[in-house]
Amino acid sequence: MAKVQEVLNNNDKDRLLKLSQIASEIRVDIVNTIAAAKMGHIGGDFSVTDILVSLFFGVMNYKSQDPNWADRDRFILSKGHCAAALYSVMAKAGYFKHEQLGDFMKPLSFLGGHPNRRKLSGIEANTGPLGHGLPIGVGCAIGAKLAKKSYRTFVILGDGELQEGSNWEAAMYAGHRKLGNLMAIVDRNRLQQGAGTEDTNSLDPLADKWRAFGWDTYELNGHCFEELLKVMEAPSTGKPKVIIANTIKGKGVSFIENRVEWHHKVPSAEQNIQAIKELTHS
Repeated sequence: MAKVQEVLNNNDKDRLLKLSQIASEIRVDIVNTIAAAKMGHIGGDFSVTDILVSLFFGVMNYKSQDPNWADRDRFILSKGHCAAALYSVMAKAGYFKHEQLGDFMKPLSFLGGHPNRRKLSGIEANTGPLGHGLPIGVGCAIGAKLAKKSYRTFVILGDGELQEGSNWEAAMYAGHRKLGNLMAIVDRNRLQQGAGTEDTNSLDPLADKWRAFGWDTYELNGHCFEELLKVMEAPSTGKPKVIIANTIKGKGVSFIENRVEWHHKVPSAEQNIQAIKELTHS
């Protein structure tokens, strides 16, 4: 088996508990990383954490010590501003040393504010300008088919990001090509910079839009590992798959949850202590 993520007990309850523990540790790392850098997108980092943990510690095939392994599953964080969450997960998975998270956002650091494949092995695509990740993911999935490879491509999208038209061009083409080796996960926290998505440019009915483009479409609780894994691990039907993961921006910390101002905000020293207390005693 090519999975090199932390081995999880085959017992479902133990497996889910372990994933939950990893997610709690990741959220603490995110708090400390952003507090040290005095920069970051903590709200979105927290909403996407459980999705990232499900992928890296439950679903994807990869070798963190050989990040260019040809048969690895491809992962693209299209909402690249949530890099602190991705870096925390990658450190936990063994791509680099945990203490290097302290270099986040420092000048010339390989851990920049957005993922950069030229600086960190294991990053498949530079992301930051929203709407780019899914088109790249479609290309990866087509490449696998042309090369007759079995690797899969996973793309995490922000919901506000779906207001960019390039996503829908990619979605239409993926449906046309029946890319059953492609999965998109929408971090549906319903908040974007400055306002709610439905107040800015309404996305609903979101599931119907994906279905219209020929995708197998699922709506679920994006913080429930059981629901996430059930759909992520289900066999492909030959169509691209999209998960609309209903999440809470700032999940896990009471004063951050569902607060639009925490899209890009740094906790004070006192808030940092409170956040870690809540995350470690939940």
